[in-house]
Amino acid sequence: MKKTLLASAIMATTLFTTFSQAADVPAGTQLAAVQEIVRGGGSEPATLDPQKIEGTPGSLRAADLFEGLYNQDGDGNLVPGVAKSYTANADNTVYTFTLRQDAKWSNGDPVTAHDFVYGFTRAVDPETASPYAWFIEIPSIVNASKIIAGEAEPSTLGVKAIDDYTFQVNLERPVPYFVKMTSHQTMFPAPKAIIEKWGSDWTKAEHIVSNGAYKMDEWIVNEKMVFSRNTNYWNNDKTVINKITVLPIESPNAELKRFQAGQMDLSYELPNDHFKQLTRDIPDQVVITPKLGTYYYQFNTTKAPYNDVRVRKALSYAIDRNVIAKFVAGTGELPAYSFTPEIVNGFSPATPDYATWTQKERNEKAKALMEEAGFSKSNPLSFTLLYNTNEDHKKIAIAISSMWKKTLGVNVTLENQEWKTYLETRKHQQFDVARAGWIGDYNEASTMLDLLTSSHGNNDGKYSNAEYDKLLNAAKTSHDPSANYNKAEEIAIAQDMAVAPIYQYVTKRLVKPYVGGYFPNPEDKIYTRDMYIIKH
Repeated sequence: MKKTLLASAIMATTLFTTFSQAADVPAGTQLAAVQEIVRGGGSEPATLDPQKIEGTPGSLRAADLFEGLYNQDGDGNLVPGVAKSYTANADNTVYTFTLRQDAKWSNGDPVTAHDFVYGFTRAVDPETASPYAWFIEIPSIVNASKIIAGEAEPSTLGVKAIDDYTFQVNLERPVPYFVKMTSHQTMFPAPKAIIEKWGSDWTKAEHIVSNGAYKMDEWIVNEKMVFSRNTNYWNNDKTVINKITVLPIESPNAELKRFQAGQMDLSYELPNDHFKQLTRDIPDQVVITPKLGTYYYQFNTTKAPYNDVRVRKALSYAIDRNVIAKFVAGTGELPAYSFTPEIVNGFSPATPDYATWTQKERNEKAKALMEEAGFSKSNPLSFTLLYNTNEDHKKIAIAISSMWKKTLGVNVTLENQEWKTYLETRKHQQFDVARAGWIGDYNEASTMLDLLTSSHGNNDGKYSNAEYDKLLNAAKTSHDPSANYNKAEEIAIAQDMAVAPIYQYVTKRLVKPYVGGYFPNPEDKIYTRDMYIIKH
């Protein structure tokens, strides 16, 4: 039933298409003479180093520049990347990948098993300071936890090159979804000689080598990145678009102006307040797709009073999610009462009790809880709400702070920061309540729920519950972890309100009608190598 509700909430402009491994131009299609595309890239990423990327803007660019062992299609199925195939031992703790011998770096060097050993190892090496080191730890790769904790040498990680084209990974216990995880940039290969030569400067345009369908020609910070075909890419013959220009534009309204002026072919997102007009004026260019992710507010549980579950619940209950999803976001989003979105593959989160109450009932409960915690309209709670610079985040923050003021008498100061600063502020717990969002790294419920475990590198609110951690740990080796996942949701949200889920994401983009091969999917795995420009 939930899937049906989700489908009905998505606009008629949604496109569902079969994912391909490269551009698949239908017979009879006339291609444009110039195969170039200008894409919106969201915020300027802090880095393009696959083992250091944090956030969607960096992931978007990495998808064009690099490639891992496997990719995933729109349904979460595995598609070969650098690996042609893999085998697993009887108890699924040893995975052996056979690499294609025609995979090359953009400088012509072969991509080998040694590059994967180096990539995996540098991700957990404390000297790398990877914000995604935990991603190697999740599937229980041998010694990953010890290395991250500084208790073992990086060289002891359970990965090895059997030969140049055979890469092996040893797990401490079977994890059913491990191979799906290899499509994430943290598990991409890394060019050791280049990194050792240039250090942190290796991703500059004049130094970087990549193994994906494209290579970087130019990076002008806060202006553009320019990519061109990597002629050494193993599937280059099936790539059509020759040049990509990625524009770092944080403002959806600024993006819209560029799109309408004919200066952009594919946007990063579209502004909510123009949605109705756009679907009326250019419905064939508005593409809305359900997305594997949740928009939420994060509480800093390291400081009072956000370490008080009564305050967290009161603030969460007082958010009218229907109003936010329907009128403030307003592009097909669904109200979120659990952390895991309904579209995740193979799992349907149970509905928490507070989701069945009316908003009036939630507000009354919120008032009572806030008073129990010692706050009232005569003695109001005051705090700062942090969000990264974006008009839509601002509108949501204004709407929710108004709800809090009206219902609870809370005084909220809004603070916006540009992307890189915002990430650092959250990472060092220098906030009270902060906007956050999480997009699944692979299509399985653990990609969401692991975020709230005590040791997770992106658990910036520092929520911690031993029973929750135990449930997620046990789920890794369960053939049917749904019971653990539902119990974990009950603990983290219904019981502890670790975060305040607000709505389930959709991907909302403007796409010119002459852009072929754009394949929207729940994981938002979008590759320019699949696209082509139709004659227009």
